[in-house]
Amino acid sequence: MSHYAILGAHPRVQVTSVADSTTYVTSALRKHIGVETFGDHRRMIDSGKVDCVFVATPTASHFEAASYALDRGLHVFVEKPLCLAPEQSKQLAELAKAKSRANQVGYHNRFVGTFRETQRLVSEGALGEVYHVTGTAFGQVVVRPKTGFTWRSKKSEGGGCLHDYASHVIDLMNFIVGPPRDVLGAHLRSIYSKEVEDAVYATFRYANGASGQIETNWSDDTYRKMSTTIVVYGTKGKIIVDRQECRVYLRDAAGFETYQPGWTVRYITDLQQPVGFYLRGEEYSAQVDSFVDAAERGTADHENSFASAYETDRLVDLISKASRGN
Repeated sequence: MSHYAILGAHPRVQVTSVADSTTYVTSALRKHIGVETFGDHRRMIDSGKVDCVFVATPTASHFEAASYALDRGLHVFVEKPLCLAPEQSKQLAELAKAKSRANQVGYHNRFVGTFRETQRLVSEGALGEVYHVTGTAFGQVVVRPKTGFTWRSKKSEGGGCLHDYASHVIDLMNFIVGPPRDVLGAHLRSIYSKEVEDAVYATFRYANGASGQIETNWSDDTYRKMSTTIVVYGTKGKIIVDRQECRVYLRDAAGFETYQPGWTVRYITDLQQPVGFYLRGEEYSAQVDSFVDAAERGTADHENSFASAYETDRLVDLISKASRGN
């Protein structure tokens, strides 16, 4: 529904049809909005009425839906994570490149102004050589034992804190400092869930010898909603960043552009680029704008591509294996 609202308001997009297996969703859209609906995504794609598709289904179904659309020459946006198996993610990335189709995954944090400024500062050397990075995320998704189950509580469907929560942090760390080479160790902890983990802890090693750590917990009710923080340590300073602010510390004589030695704090209100439609946060519209721009240009090279999402899926898989001692 969020994607539908943003796309429906986009000046260069026309929503022609929706495919969903839930009949009450399709019947409501057909009755109240008048959009054509399908019970099967293959029939919608084969109708020839769409240039792009947004895949917002359980993770286990992403590969089939995305590959089917790419094979028929469509541009494809997929909600995160891309696939359960990194081999499938890599196959989709290669297919999108071969077809020269826009391909994007919904890691919306890459479009948050504070995180984008952090990535820019790191890539341009403001911190010198990065030697350590941490990523954390806490929230109250599962805060009591559940009797009912959805796909998010089934590992085979893509549920659990690792796939559905930690993937955001992993992708954001990759965006800011690049993907690590190895996962040195990991622990997945169930707190209230029966079939999936509720907390993730892992340690990374990067190609240049830098280290990294991730801690995510979706059973922490001291947070009202998901709260993500990245800390980057470099030889010239340090950055602590979340969605609201970017706190930059530079050592003596290590000023960079308008950033003076010592602490500088920049807020999201100064760093976020305006968007044409606001829903939940500017970053959600910004990622749609980015995908639409890429589709209009007919390019497979852009932000949040299947190739970058593959790196996240690769690390998710390595964390899962490390937690089992593999």
